[in-house]
Amino acid sequence: MKTPKYKVPESFDMPDRQWPSRTLTDSPVWCSVDLRDGNQALPDPMTPDQKREYFKMLCDIGFKHIEVGFPSASQDDFDFFRGLIEEDRVPEDVFIMGLTQCRSHLIERTFEAFKGVKQGIVHAYIATSDLHMKQVFGMDRQDTIETAVAATRQIRELADAMPESDIRYEFSPEEFTDTDPEFCLELCKAVYDAWGKATPEKPLILNLPATVERRPPNHYADMIEWFCSRFPNRDRVQISLHSHNDQGMAVAATELALMAGADRVEGTLFGHGERTGNVDLVTVVGNLFSRGIETGLDFSNMEKVVESVERLTGMPVYYRQPYAGEYAFTAFSGSHQDAINKGMHRLDKASEIFGMRWKVPYLHIDPADLGRSFERLIRINSQSGKGGIAWVLEQEYGVHIPKAMQPELREEVQRYSEEVSRELSSEEVYKIFEEKFLRPEGPYELAGYWPRPDDNDPTFIHGEVKILVNGEAKTSVADGNGPISAFVNAVRELAGIEFGVDDYHEQAIGKGADAQALAYVPLKLKDNGVIFGVGSDSNIDQAAVRAIIAGLNRIEGQQK
Repeated sequence: MKTPKYKVPESFDMPDRQWPSRTLTDSPVWCSVDLRDGNQALPDPMTPDQKREYFKMLCDIGFKHIEVGFPSASQDDFDFFRGLIEEDRVPEDVFIMGLTQCRSHLIERTFEAFKGVKQGIVHAYIATSDLHMKQVFGMDRQDTIETAVAATRQIRELADAMPESDIRYEFSPEEFTDTDPEFCLELCKAVYDAWGKATPEKPLILNLPATVERRPPNHYADMIEWFCSRFPNRDRVQISLHSHNDQGMAVAATELALMAGADRVEGTLFGHGERTGNVDLVTVVGNLFSRGIETGLDFSNMEKVVESVERLTGMPVYYRQPYAGEYAFTAFSGSHQDAINKGMHRLDKASEIFGMRWKVPYLHIDPADLGRSFERLIRINSQSGKGGIAWVLEQEYGVHIPKAMQPELREEVQRYSEEVSRELSSEEVYKIFEEKFLRPEGPYELAGYWPRPDDNDPTFIHGEVKILVNGEAKTSVADGNGPISAFVNAVRELAGIEFGVDDYHEQAIGKGADAQALAYVPLKLKDNGVIFGVGSDSNIDQAAVRAIIAGLNRIEGQQK
């Protein structure tokens, strides 16, 4: 599909660009705009009570800059702003931020909302792209500079009149990525001069937004590096990013722009915002965290954050959302499941081989760091592999399925999953294990087994067996070089099935007097086939003979 409507954005001529070879090692300052940019884009904006709960959640996560509204735009935003201050809901180390246009009466109203604030950021913006200036507002570049400078001087004067408050200033040239760079630089210099009191300790925040994503991420990075390298008194300004996700690349644009020299990031949890949303801060923070960078934000209870955001905003979090989605750390594919299972069991070797404590196939971070439980890593459906099924039973029920038995179990699980045509719960997987291996239907039932060591050779066992075959009691006695051998010799005669038992696996479930033994016994048939049975009992030998009976019932079931 080709159309003359669009053209390729012109790239920057920057042969000396440095950002592509840089590595991020430090966290930016994080600013949540959920309560303003995010809230204004909700189909049903949050109520004041919901916003108060959301604000507290942001504080608990660790945000120090929080844009809480546009107090001059509505009475609701103004009242919410005032409530946070008057009810002393703002922590000592948090700056609340309010947005305003560069218009005198709106600035006056904004400062009324800030009255009595301990720490605040007044955020003024003005459209700077030719598209906005000419097509929307009918302004030229000189008009825009004069308006921004006048607004900045007014904000400076009003901030000076509040000496008891620490008022910072943020200025945004809206649609920075669609603005002529030279003009934007000239404008921001004029704003800096008009503010007049920026210091390294209290810098002027210059927010350079990709208000609409029109360029690829590398262009945004080029523009940020170009601006940073040319702005005087760089140590007295904080370069902030505000990326929207119109082309689905806001996270990439933000990370590259940080490499290019930016200091601060504005965004929302899970990317809520106009159109396709703002940059998703959870993803950006998660990415830096996964590279060993201390972010200052705490998402160790991600499920609670997801629940709160969904409940308060009415917007669901996509089930494959990075870090937060229900399936973010989930594998359905058999090969993926097997690799995760093996990687988790060999995690202690990862530091020796790779020099890092976490290195697991298909899991780039430890889900436990986000409060995600391991049992949901592997989800079971008809595509699942034997390793994944074994993993679920091990994690949920402590059942260790022997490797040789796993293909049989997978066949049973796959058969059932195809019948119901959906994902299976861990409870259903255990039920299949129980019904098909531990207590399968069949003609045989163990009534009793009494092994007795020989008087002269305790390793030689005399066994007496009583079983029910289709409800009819049958008994037999036989000898063997162990209790299992004696039982096999006796049951072979009663069942009329030629089989042998070579090696079997056993494990304990639980501890102390309530512990139960599980035995996984492979029955080797005349045709060299193998069928597993599983038995449970407080005595390991009794568990093994119950497993043999279970295996015989499985043989009968397959023959039918």
